[in-house]
Amino acid sequence: MMTQSLLLTIALAPLLGSIIAGLLGKQVGKVGAHRVAIAGVGISFALSVWVLKLVAIDGESYNQQVYQWLQAGSLSLEVGFMVDALTAMMMVVVTFVSLMVHIYTIGYMHDDEGYARFFSYISLFTFSMLMLVMANNFMQLFFGWEAVGLVSYLLIGFWYKKPTAIYANLKAFLVNRVGDFGFLLGIAGVLMYAGSLDYVEVFAQAPTIAGQTMSIFSGYDWSVMSVICILLFIGAMGKSAQVPLHVWLPDSMEGPTPISALIHAATMVTAGIFMVTRMSPMFEFSETALSFVLVIGAITALFMGFLGLIQNDIKRVVAYSTLSQLGYMTVALGASAYAAGVFHLMTHAFFKALLFLGAGSVIIAMHHEQDIRKMGGLKKYMPITYWTGLIGSLALIGFPGFAGFFSKDSIIEAVHASDIAGSGFAYFSVVIGVFITALYSFRLFFMVFHGKERFDTHGGHAPHESPAVVTVPLILLAIPSVIAGFLIGNMVFGDFFGSSIFVLPQHDVLAHHAENYHGIMGFVWHGLQALPFWLAISGVATAYYLYMMKPDIPARLQQRFQLLYRVLENKYGFDDFNQKVFAGGSRFIGQMLWRVGDRVIIDGAVVNGTARMVGLASRLMRHVQSGYLYHYAFAMILGVLLLLTFFVA
Repeated sequence: MMTQSLLLTIALAPLLGSIIAGLLGKQVGKVGAHRVAIAGVGISFALSVWVLKLVAIDGESYNQQVYQWLQAGSLSLEVGFMVDALTAMMMVVVTFVSLMVHIYTIGYMHDDEGYARFFSYISLFTFSMLMLVMANNFMQLFFGWEAVGLVSYLLIGFWYKKPTAIYANLKAFLVNRVGDFGFLLGIAGVLMYAGSLDYVEVFAQAPTIAGQTMSIFSGYDWSVMSVICILLFIGAMGKSAQVPLHVWLPDSMEGPTPISALIHAATMVTAGIFMVTRMSPMFEFSETALSFVLVIGAITALFMGFLGLIQNDIKRVVAYSTLSQLGYMTVALGASAYAAGVFHLMTHAFFKALLFLGAGSVIIAMHHEQDIRKMGGLKKYMPITYWTGLIGSLALIGFPGFAGFFSKDSIIEAVHASDIAGSGFAYFSVVIGVFITALYSFRLFFMVFHGKERFDTHGGHAPHESPAVVTVPLILLAIPSVIAGFLIGNMVFGDFFGSSIFVLPQHDVLAHHAENYHGIMGFVWHGLQALPFWLAISGVATAYYLYMMKPDIPARLQQRFQLLYRVLENKYGFDDFNQKVFAGGSRFIGQMLWRVGDRVIIDGAVVNGTARMVGLASRLMRHVQSGYLYHYAFAMILGVLLLLTFFVA
C-alpha cells in the first residue's frame, strides 16, 4: 500500500545522504561520503520500483497533503505528493540513472579534492528532482524547479578554479532565470484565474479558463489559457534548453562528466518535458500554445543537430545530441503525443546517460584529453566501453530493435498524423534530423574507436579499460537502452498513463497511430520499410565514408563552405548576440547609472551639492552675525513687520 511515510522516505533519503556527505565529509571520509550518498539514492530507487509496481500492477494512486506551509486568506500553500503512472515512471528513471551516476563517480572523481562535496551535490540534485516530479501543486513544483537550477549552478561550476567553469555556471543560472521569470508569471496567471495552486483544482477549471480573454495591449484580446500555457512553456524552454534559451547547455560540459550525464539524461533538462506533460489538461485547450511548442521543438531538433556535426570535443557532441533529442520530445508535446514524448524521455535517459558515461570512460583512458581528433583505434584497448558505446549510439539514431527506435519512430508517426499549425515543418525537421543524428553520432564513434591511432601514449602509458566502478554502470545502462523500447505497447499505445495525461479527441494522434500497431515485430517491420530507417542507415554510411574511407573530404568541404562552417562554428550567433546585446547592454546601462546616477546625481548633486549648499549658507550667515547690537535690533524689527503683514493679510 502506498503511504505517506513511504513517499517521504523516497524523497528524503537522498537529502539525508547529501547532508551527511556535505556537512560531515571530513568526519566520515571519502568512503563514508560515497556510501551514505549511494545508500540514500539506492533506497529511493528500490522504493520507487515498488511504487511503480503499486501503480502499474495494483492500480493504486496517491494525492494528499503532507503539511500546510502557509494560509493567506483563501489561498493555501501546501507540500504534498501526487503519485500516478507519470510520476512513478519519472521516479524510477531519475533514481536509477542517479544511482548509476553515483557509482560511476567513485571511479571518475576518485582523486578529486572535492570528492565528498560532489557526492553531496548530486544527492541534493536527486532530492530536488524528486520533489519536482512528486509535487501535487504549483508551489512545490516551483520549489523543485528552482532547486534543480541552483544545484546545477553548483555542479557546473564545481571546478571553481577554472574561469570557464565559473562563466558556464553563471551563464546557466542567468539563462534559466529568464525562463523562470516566464514560468513564475504563468503560475501567477494560474492563481489569478483559478484561485488555487492545487493541480486537481486547477485542471478542473481548465475548460472555464479556456473561454476567458485578457487585454495585455489595449484593443487586443488574448486567450487566457494561451497566455498562461506559453508563459509556463517559456520556463520549460529554459530548463529543457529550447531555442533561444538553449545556450547554457553546451557550456555546462565544463562540469565533471558524471554531472553532465545526470543533468542531460534524467534530471534538469527533462523537467520541462515532464511539466508540460503534467499540464496537458491545460495545454489541450490552447492550439496556439501547442503550435508554439511544436515549432520551437522542431527548430531545436533540426538546427541543434547541425551544430553537432562540427564539434570536436567528445562531450560537446553528445551535448548537442541532447539538445536535438529534447527538441524531438518537445515536438511530441506540441503534437499532443504526450505519451510518446515522455516515452522518449525515458529511453533517452538510459542511452544518453550511457553515452555520457562512456565519453567519461574514454576521457579517463585518454588522460583527460577530450578532442576526438586526437583519439582513434580505441576499440582494442577499451572493449567494454566500445560495445556499450555502440549500443548507446544505435539507440540514439533509432536503429530498429533498440530503445530509441521505438520512441523516436512513434514521435515521427504522431507528428505526421497531426494537423495543427506548424506540423508540416515539424515533420520535415524530425525526419531530416534522423539523418543528421546518425551522421554526427557515428562520426564520433568512428573517430574515437576506429581508424588509426592519433593519440600520444604519454610516456608509454597506452589507453586501457576503465575500472569496474565505471564499466558496471555502463553495462547496466546498456541493458535498458536495448529493451526499454519493448514497453511501447503499454506506454504509448496502451493505457499505462491513464488519467495522468489528458488529450482532447480531436488532438489524439496516438489513437490513430495505435490502430495500425500490431505488436513489437510489426512495429519493427514497419520501421524497416519507413523513410527514417533508410535516412539513419544513410547517415551511418556517410559517416563511414567521410571519416574512415576518405578522411580528407571533411577538410575540403570545410574550405569549400567556409561561410556555412563559420555560421555553425559561431552557433548561429546566439552567444555573440547575447554577449553584445544583453551582457553588453547591461554593462552599458550599469556604466550610465554609475556615471550619471552615482557620480553626477548622488555624489555630485546630493552629497557634494548638500555640502556646497551648507558652505554657502554658512558664508551668508557669517555676514549676518556681525556682533553689532543695532544689526540684531534691525533684524528683530524686520521680523515683527513680516509677521504682522502675514497675519493681517
